[in-house]
Order: sequence, then C-alpha cells, then structure tokens
Amino acid sequence: MAKLVSFFLLAFLAISMVSTTVLAADAHYNLSRYGPGSLKPSQCLPQCTRRCSKTQYHKPCMFFCQKCCKTCLCVPPGFYGNKGLCPCYNNWKTKEGGPKCP
Repeated sequence: MAKLVSFFLLAFLAISMVSTTVLAADAHYNLSRYGPGSLKPSQCLPQCTRRCSKTQYHKPCMFFCQKCCKTCLCVPPGFYGNKGLCPCYNNWKTKEGGPKCP
C-alpha cells in the first residue's frame, strides 16, 4: 500500500512540474512581435482597442494609446503592464513625470 501511495505522489509531482513548465513557456512574449517599430500606423487602432478593452476609462485610454502608438509604432502585449517590451511607449512621460501611454 505504501508503494502505491508513493507512486501516485511521485506521478502527481511529475505532472505538476510538467504543467508548470508549459504554462511558464506560454507567458513569455515574442519580442520581435512587440518591439519598437513592430506596427504600421494602420495597426494602431486594433492594437489600442485590445489594450484598452478592460479599462473603465476607455476614451482617454484609446486617445493616449493611439497617440503613443503613432509615435512609437508599438503597443505592449496584454491589457496592462508589459511596457518594458516597448521602450518608447514606456519612457514617454507627462509634464508631471507620470506615464503618458496606458
């Protein structure tokens, strides 16, 4: 009985390690797809629509996202964060020093 429990425990541990590795591999973004200059100006609207889809401040988000996208030709992946993949988008600041791009 103890051997059977040990076997199942070991199998469970192996399966959880494999699933964690697979999930971690999916979390990394393809840098060539999101880097500076990776978009054409005509692609800004759909990318900003995706980026701003989950915010309650949709209009200002879309306005600033499109402004940033047209300048940087880049929109970070996801709905929030990940700005490090698009340095121009990340480093553009307001007069007060806050982030300009959503």
